[in-house]
Parts: sequence; C-alpha cells; structure tokens
Amino acid sequence: MPISSFQPPCAGQISSVQLVLREAKRLHRAAASGPLSEALPILRRLMATRAVTDRSLPGLFRARCTVQRKHVLRALAREAGYASWEDYRRALPHLDISQLEQLASVHRGTSVLKLWFSDTSAARRFAAEQRGQAVRVGVQAVVLPAAPSEAAEAGQPPSPIPSPGA
Repeated sequence: MPISSFQPPCAGQISSVQLVLREAKRLHRAAASGPLSEALPILRRLMATRAVTDRSLPGLFRARCTVQRKHVLRALAREAGYASWEDYRRALPHLDISQLEQLASVHRGTSVLKLWFSDTSAARRFAAEQRGQAVRVGVQAVVLPAAPSEAAEAGQPPSPIPSPGA
C-alpha cells in the first residue's frame, strides 16, 4: 500500500495555478539574484504594479534580497487585472492555460521582437491583419506571431510579423 496517493502531473497536465507559481518562482529568482539585465525589468514590474512601494528602483535593486515571492505573485495578479493574489488564485482554474503560457513567454526571450500596443483593441486589429495573436499585459497588449501550425493551415510559410509602420 502506498504511503501517499499523490502523483505529480505529467508535463501535458500542468494546471494554470502551477504554471503561474512556476513563473513566479522564475521571476523571483531573477529579481533577487539574477544579472542586472534580468533583475531590473522584473523590479520595474513590481514597482509598476505597486507590489513594492517603499523604495525607489535603485534602492530596490540594492536591497533586492528583500523581494519575496509574495511580491511577485501580487504583481502577476495585478498585471492580470485582479486586486490580490488570493483573488487571482481563485480565478486561475477557470482561465485558459494557453493564454497563461503565452503571457509567460511575452516576458522571456529579449532577443525576440515583440510588438507592443497601448490597448488591446489596436493589438487585436493588427493581429487579425497579420495572423498573430494579441495578448493583454496589464493595460497594454502585445502581438505574438502565429504558431507555425496556424500559418501552415492558412497556406502560408511562417514569417515574422512586420512592424506596424511597414
């Protein structure tokens, strides 16, 4: 008889809560001990969402060992439009996990061009024209390129999304 009936989820069965907790862990580590190029964008996000309010950005960077996982979770919740992590956690099981995965990928990969828009309606219009996908990030939005399978279904080879002025 097994001592515990707990079975870890398979890679394809990760829950939305687990995905957000994993992303919070990655962000927390980078903010607390990562290089400057990784830490500063995360610290700016913490300040922009008012998850940390008692320091300036240089002061927060100097004292970044004080950043806790709860600050990162609070910031992620506020970026998603919720007042607190507790509210966000209750809503997570009802959210589409593919949207959450895309949102996590928005903040990674600085070598990939991301087209940012000041509102979601402009991003959706551009995404519809260029076969991309608009993802809301706080009050702004970003357009991600269409997945290669979507481009193939449309009968076109995958290509980078052109800039809005092109």
